[in-house]
Amino acid sequence: MQIALTKKLAQVMGVKLPLANDNVDPLFSWTANWTNTFSRRKEDMVVMVNNATRFTVAIYGIKRNQFKNIATKMAAAIRNTLLAMNLNPEMVDEYLMQSSDIFYCSNKDRKMTAWVNRSGLDAASIIGRAVNESERMYENTIQYNDSLGHKVSRLNVNYSNDGMDSYVPAEKMIKALIDLTGKPAYKYRAFELLVTLDLEVYKATRRLMVPADMELKSLHKLLQYVFNWKNCHLHEFSILNNNRELDIRIVMQKADPSYDDDVVLEEGQKLSDYFPKNKYMLYTYDMGDNWEHLIELVKEADEHGDESPYLLEAIGQAPPEDVGGVGGFIEFYKIMLDPNHPEYNETNEWVRYWSLELREWETIPKVIRYY
Repeated sequence: MQIALTKKLAQVMGVKLPLANDNVDPLFSWTANWTNTFSRRKEDMVVMVNNATRFTVAIYGIKRNQFKNIATKMAAAIRNTLLAMNLNPEMVDEYLMQSSDIFYCSNKDRKMTAWVNRSGLDAASIIGRAVNESERMYENTIQYNDSLGHKVSRLNVNYSNDGMDSYVPAEKMIKALIDLTGKPAYKYRAFELLVTLDLEVYKATRRLMVPADMELKSLHKLLQYVFNWKNCHLHEFSILNNNRELDIRIVMQKADPSYDDDVVLEEGQKLSDYFPKNKYMLYTYDMGDNWEHLIELVKEADEHGDESPYLLEAIGQAPPEDVGGVGGFIEFYKIMLDPNHPEYNETNEWVRYWSLELREWETIPKVIRYY
């Protein structure tokens, strides 16, 4: 695998570089740069862009004194970034095997320089948000990450000719790997979940297909997205036994709540740690309004062959934020059903873009990308 280094990265690595070998297949060739995520901090991120597809890999949290085994880190980052999209591990490993050992060369291609600089800015935005969220909600658990780059690769690139030539690097990379290896893109264990928010006047439900190894932190973000929550409040998970009684509480932070020491921290916990041994889980959002979403394991698939998370079905609108729990929502709902109600105009102005029914596009089955 050929990796062309920018001048900055070559200097920090202390290597003398030969010219690039133009005979190397661009799919096995990358361009790499060392850059910073936050404008007032020193360089902390290596960004790599594939020369054939513009697929981006980002290694965040790497400092000047950590470049001794950078080749190993680069290979691992490519693998972890591809696997973060739930791609078939056999396909990914076949690509890495055919890539052979990493060797470095100098970068003289202005186009690739522009690509890697653009990807660096996009990666800084995505990783910066993740780091800030971690510091705000999870006591800064992100110290090193080499798999978030795939989110950059979901952004359209190449807008020349009025966008006629634009494409999504992740999609181009997946197609290239399928063509190279002849293997299916997806092959992983997955769970079908039914999530129910009981509002008494009706039930809002979402049927989802998700990776079995999805982290609960990611499941939280997914549920926020499909129920149109704004992620403004604390949340927790409760693992229920088959009688739907509390078995294990999983919280965001040690001090949440401080009076209960018999809890599990959410960081690093996966769905597969509890399902299918357990069949039910409760996701509670906003400890004031206390929105309880019952998560039920419907079935599991040993070798799921499509991209996920996937919304299979959506029924029923979720409440607006801060409406006052189920009781407050019932009163709010009665007002919204009656334009002649004396509080209708004021309530309608407060809720703004909230609608009584789900919009058509919200009910269409689709892959969910919530970042």
